[in-house]
Amino acid sequence: MFVDELRTDLTAALRAGETVKVGTLRMVLTAVREVEVAGRTQRTLSDAEAQKVVAKEAKKRRESAQIFRDAGRPELAAKEEAEADILEAYLPQPLTEDELTALIDEVLAAEGLTERSQMGAAMKAVTARAQGRADGGAISALVRARLV
Repeated sequence: MFVDELRTDLTAALRAGETVKVGTLRMVLTAVREVEVAGRTQRTLSDAEAQKVVAKEAKKRRESAQIFRDAGRPELAAKEEAEADILEAYLPQPLTEDELTALIDEVLAAEGLTERSQMGAAMKAVTARAQGRADGGAISALVRARLV
C-alpha cells in the first residue's frame, strides 16, 4: 500500500539522518491520518485517496514557496520547495500539455460535449480521467478553450 511505502521510507530516512525528508514524511503521514479520522467513523484511505492528500500537501508547499519568494525570504522558499520535491516523488508522473490536450479532446468527443454551458460536466469527466495527474487550473483553461 501507498501509506506503507511512506512509513518504510520514513524509517529509512530516520536511519540515514535525512532531517528534511523525515519532517516532510511525518507531516504527510499526519495529514493522511487526519483525513482517516475525520468525521464520525475512522477508516483507512485507499491508495488513490492517500495520493490525493500527498498531492494537496505538495501543492501547499509550492504555493508557500512562491509566497516566501515574493516576500524576499529565499531560504524559506527553498525549504518549502525541497519538501514539495520529496512529496512529488511519490506522485504519478504528471501529464504533459500535449497528453492533456489529447485526453481532453478524447473525453469531449466521447461525451459529446461542445458548448460552454457544459463546462461543469466536461470538467468532471476530464478530471476523473486525468486521475490527479494534471492541475485543475490547467484542465479548466484547456477545456474552456475547446468549448464554444
